[in-house]
Amino acid sequence: MQELEKCYLCPRNCGVNRYHSVGVCGASDKIKVAHYGLHYWEEPIISGNSGSGTIFFSYCNLKCIFCQNYKISTGGYGKEITEERLQELYLELQEKGANNINLVTPTHYVPQIVSSIHKIKDDKLKIPIVYNTSSYENVSTIQMLDGIVDIYLADLKYFDDNLACNYSHCKDYFHYASLAISEMVKQIGSFVIENDLMKRGVIVRILILPGHVEDAKRLVHYLYTIYHDDIIISLMNQYTPLKNFDKYPNLNKKVSDDEYQEVINYALDLGVKFAFIQEGETQSESFIPNFDCSRI
Repeated sequence: MQELEKCYLCPRNCGVNRYHSVGVCGASDKIKVAHYGLHYWEEPIISGNSGSGTIFFSYCNLKCIFCQNYKISTGGYGKEITEERLQELYLELQEKGANNINLVTPTHYVPQIVSSIHKIKDDKLKIPIVYNTSSYENVSTIQMLDGIVDIYLADLKYFDDNLACNYSHCKDYFHYASLAISEMVKQIGSFVIENDLMKRGVIVRILILPGHVEDAKRLVHYLYTIYHDDIIISLMNQYTPLKNFDKYPNLNKKVSDDEYQEVINYALDLGVKFAFIQEGETQSESFIPNFDCSRI
């Protein structure tokens, strides 16, 4: 695949030949998967009662220092599989009753994903495709997914580039993520929900970080000002401190109830109509998948 011979799939723009070396993400030309199965803890219109058919890909181009999935995103845990085996995973999840196929951290495998889905979509694979991403994408990569992806489940992590630099080692996160989300909405348009399940649409997730309520509010304001009610905003309080950060002590604690409520109130006052909020205990390691690639 020519996209892998000189890789510019994400804004890192490494330009490496992944058949011979790796760039920032760590991925070679081989597809690597850490886990697949039914997942019940996405937004209700994604998981439903039957679960979302998640496939967790190994490696990541963003490298957030607080990543809950560090074992696979940076550690590279997983098993190399063929494109044909990836197709089998889609169909196995569909057979198990999954509401959709949920591709988690897929950016660096987009050429293989497009090829694998294109061959069986609508013929054998009949459920929606969810693209679950950090949004640190080049627009050209999102354009490759036009006609393939039905639902974008996209993060918008930072408004302030200083936070992006400190926590994800990239100085231009908001610039590229906002352009990528714009392309997602352009492709999909307004969301469609049938029988309490999303069939098409864009959900943008904002993970509130402890000590950074104002940045989260700026993200809410941006999204609602630009897209109004064409997207669904998901306000997440599930940040879970998994290590001790000497340099950033605010990351050593959970988001307080007051911080979370302040963001919710801001969204309501702004006029946001379509949003998800999290209730109950979501700040727990029990919500992190037990990555086991033995069955892949």
